[in-house]
This record gives sequence, C-alpha cells and structure tokens, in this order.
Amino acid sequence: MGPNHGIVARNAEALRAAWDLEAAYGIWSSIPDLSVAELVAGLPYDYVCIDLQHGVATFSELPGMLQAMRAAGRAPVVRVPWNEPASIMRALDTGAVGVVVPMVNSAEEAAAAVSACRFPSTGKRSWGPMWGYVRSDGALPPAEQDAQALCLVMIETANGVDALEEIVATPGLDGVYIGPNDLALACGYGRSTYREDPDLEALIQRIVTACREAGIAAGLHCSDPEMAQHWAERGATMLTIAQDTGLLMDAGIEALLQVRGGGTDAAEPARPY
Repeated sequence: MGPNHGIVARNAEALRAAWDLEAAYGIWSSIPDLSVAELVAGLPYDYVCIDLQHGVATFSELPGMLQAMRAAGRAPVVRVPWNEPASIMRALDTGAVGVVVPMVNSAEEAAAAVSACRFPSTGKRSWGPMWGYVRSDGALPPAEQDAQALCLVMIETANGVDALEEIVATPGLDGVYIGPNDLALACGYGRSTYREDPDLEALIQRIVTACREAGIAAGLHCSDPEMAQHWAERGATMLTIAQDTGLLMDAGIEALLQVRGGGTDAAEPARPY
C-alpha cells in the first residue's frame, strides 16, 4: 500500500472508529483554493467535506483540492452535486474517502448511491482511478477500495422522511447526513430551526434515532459548536461544526468588533439553522 492509499484507509478507519466510540466532528470546505484546502485539511478535525453542491468548488478544482488535502494528511469526504453515478464515481476516482449524496428520497435511490460506490459484483462502479495509474503505488484492488469507500445519503425531504426506515436499512450504506435547512423547508417549517420549533427538533431526533438503531452513522450539518454539542448528546455521531467561509466571516467581524466595540454597524451574523 502506497502513501496515498494509507491516507485513505487511515481516514476511513478513523472516521468509522469515531462514529462507533462517540462522535466525529468535521469542517466544511467551500473555497476552491489550494492554500485553504491544505490549511483546513491540516487542522485536527475528524473529517473535512468538500462541498460540490452548494460550495464554490467544482469538479474542475476537485483534483487539486484533494491532492493538497492528501498532502496535509487527510483524504476528505465530498458532497457531490446530485445522486447520479458519474459524480459519485468521479469523486471516488479522484481520491475522496467517501461521498455525501444529497436529496435521497427512497430506498431505491439510496441503493443506487451505494451501488455507484462499489465495484462489481456488489455494485456498478466503473474502474478508473484518476491518480492510480500515474503513481508508482498504483491503485488498490476493487475489494479493498469497496471496503474503504464511505457512502452517506442525505435525508432532507418529506419523501425521504416517509422512507426513513427503508433508507437506513439499505445494505452497504454507511450513514445518513441530515440537511436541516432543506428538511425544514420541505416539511413545512419554513426557515424555522430546531431551536425555535419543538416539532422540527423531534423530526431531527427521529432520523438520528433511526440511524442509531440501524447501526449506521447519524450525521448533521450544524451552524455552530453549540448545535453540535446539543445533538451529540442526543445520539448524532457525525457533526459538521464549522465552514471555511463562515470562519473567515466570523473572524473578520470579531476583529472589527474588538477595535470598534459597540460603535460598529457590524452585527453578529445570523445562524441559518
């Protein structure tokens, strides 16, 4: 096993171990800059997720970002733009440790995402690691890549909630990642958050509990560390607590507040969740 393969295996094993022991805490990466990618990957979070759905980064920047992150000692997870095989396979071929697949509405859609992460005979992933053929360490055999690749699907729609029990029972699924903004919008709560609406809090809790009972990771996108602590105490095991763009904005506002005090027009940024 070459050096990059070791990074992928180490991150997959460490993330699964964090899920099993307590909770994994991660950072979201949206800025397609190699220096930023290297910096966030070098921080002692349990995982980094590159956002190709709502972030600024695209598949054009992904190879360089992944290369910078692997050089910093971490193989990140990638949120792909949509649940379609080409995006999932491309992210894994480029060197991601796993994928987060948005807007999954049924067990069939969850199974399709899992299948795109696994080679035949258990899946439909096509062979073609982008960096495997140009490195002396080559590419791992299919069965070993299957064992390392993490597949998480997002439940963030009313249809997804209706199919919750079937989705979490999907063979080969590693976890569910909850998108609280879309979940609230799709289920009739508008822009409310769990902090404001106990029914929405109960809905998130229902998904977390279903994941734990199924023996898979229960992930949640959080607006701040306090939200992550709240849900870690309630069983969530994969919690994103910061985003590179948000950290930059918060630090800029905090620096300005320190010198201007109460006389500034800068206000505490609104929390979206």
